[in-house]
Amino acid sequence: MKQLLTGNEAIARGLYEAGVTVAAAYPGTPSTEIMENVAKYPEISSRWTPNEKVAVEVAGAAALAGARAFSSMKHVGLNVAADPMMTLAYEGVNGGLVILTADDPGMHSSQNEQDNRNFSMFGKLMCIEPSDSQECKDYIKLAYELSERYDLVVLFRMSTRVCHSKSIVELGERVEVGVRKYERNVRKTIMVPAHSRPRHFEVEEIFKKMEEEYANNTPLNTIEYNSKKIGVITSGISYQHSKDVFGEDASYLHIGLLNPLPKKMIREFAKEVDEVYVIEENDPFIETQVRAMGIACKGKDVVPQCDELNTRRIGKAFGVKKYVEEDLYQSEINVPARPPVLCAGCPHRGFFYELGKLKNVMIAGDIGCYTLGMVAPLNAMDSVICMGGGFSGATGFDQANKMGKRDDVKVFGCLGDSTFFHSGITSLIDAVYNKSNAVYCILNNSITAMTGHQQNPGTGKTITGEITEAIDPIAVVKSLGIPDDHIRVVNPLDLEETRAALKEAYESTGVFVIMTKSPCALIKEVQKANAGKHVTAHPDKCKSCKACLKVGCPAVALGKDGKIQIDLAQCNGCGICKQVCKFGALE
Repeated sequence: MKQLLTGNEAIARGLYEAGVTVAAAYPGTPSTEIMENVAKYPEISSRWTPNEKVAVEVAGAAALAGARAFSSMKHVGLNVAADPMMTLAYEGVNGGLVILTADDPGMHSSQNEQDNRNFSMFGKLMCIEPSDSQECKDYIKLAYELSERYDLVVLFRMSTRVCHSKSIVELGERVEVGVRKYERNVRKTIMVPAHSRPRHFEVEEIFKKMEEEYANNTPLNTIEYNSKKIGVITSGISYQHSKDVFGEDASYLHIGLLNPLPKKMIREFAKEVDEVYVIEENDPFIETQVRAMGIACKGKDVVPQCDELNTRRIGKAFGVKKYVEEDLYQSEINVPARPPVLCAGCPHRGFFYELGKLKNVMIAGDIGCYTLGMVAPLNAMDSVICMGGGFSGATGFDQANKMGKRDDVKVFGCLGDSTFFHSGITSLIDAVYNKSNAVYCILNNSITAMTGHQQNPGTGKTITGEITEAIDPIAVVKSLGIPDDHIRVVNPLDLEETRAALKEAYESTGVFVIMTKSPCALIKEVQKANAGKHVTAHPDKCKSCKACLKVGCPAVALGKDGKIQIDLAQCNGCGICKQVCKFGALE
């Protein structure tokens, strides 16, 4: 049977067919849909974990115990997971272990553009990369066979276009491999120096053996000879783009196994063609090794290293006539810039509206919907680094102010409920332990919102919808010894209540915690409850003072006559704009 699947859906299907039994992940675009689809297969024990490190530790231990195990995350999540991953690479596997990284060239939804293929050489990991949905399914199945055959952890590299693009996939049946027998072997599974030193030598020998006996003969690496004037060495989505650009005017070495590289195959291919092009997104991972082999090639000297590749960029880089001479995909319409904003009815809006009015503050932000608190007219954020950095950043700001004797600046740190469980707890522990003087704000909207409404430890449901213990962030906060008079829980849609809590926090000393508690406006149950609710505008009462525009709601606008208008298709009656208006023009 054939189906049209995205790369993420095909990965989930491949895991099912491969007989995987344990899967763990933390959501992050462009990887999120993988685990959402894996959870549809009851044969696989699937879970969202608090963060990526936990996910890899769960999957890694399951593999050592004999299960075929899987963990997935977006590219920056691999930074969080690197600690256990680097050690697991030495320990090897019992059941196969695949760690999937979904890289984001072009940074469509990410804070950086790191190329995680580099982790494979750095961390001693086999690396596999598909270029379409069929390869996603086929390669992930083969990855488990190779992981078990060579006793290696597999780093499975995806990219945004492969994750989200659809193509036809031939489905197969599940192979029940069960859970392998576990035999205790502390020399292999406890990496103290006496064990890790010899194990490093063993891993290096495994890679040499794999390159010699497998890399140059695997179906993961293929050669397509057409015209031999140009030979393109490529991988992933760049293979698809390259074929679109050059067609039969070039030959192709399509590399699916990136570590170890098929060096013998590369040398033979290079001898057969007049000129070698290496085409890959972001870092010159393949190109650097090709050049080290003494093979002349064109690569990053013409191909952009930054941003996502496409046919146009590749065609222009290599001077392909139609891409150089034709001005493709241009429109005469000058589309205005449309920066992202918090949704209409977002509970974060009231909090940032009030926070942004405070003077002499430094605000450390975090990764999530609330990052948009930086956007005008709210302008309520000074930094965003990483998950959990909202709290650690506040502590850092506070320490710098103390050392610089800036006594007139109050520090706030902001993160969400899912991020609090991800890495905010340890940051808050540090704040308490080291006697920070800052305000730590948990913006609890009862869901992991920006990645598409996944469950988290505070929602009371697992990935499969099973009811479980809902962990209360405030109970965690109190367990750290923060007194009740330094904790406030507020409804951020109530501006007066929010303003009072911020004032109290501003005037406090020591660690002060504010939790805003109001569900995301896009949760289905919330949408149903708010159906038909909206703010009504009375233009005759409007004084055109524009105060309501300062809340930054996309449902609020001024008409050509300068009077207030409400977009009823967006408004859900949260009432923040009404609270701001002093003239009764909104109700």
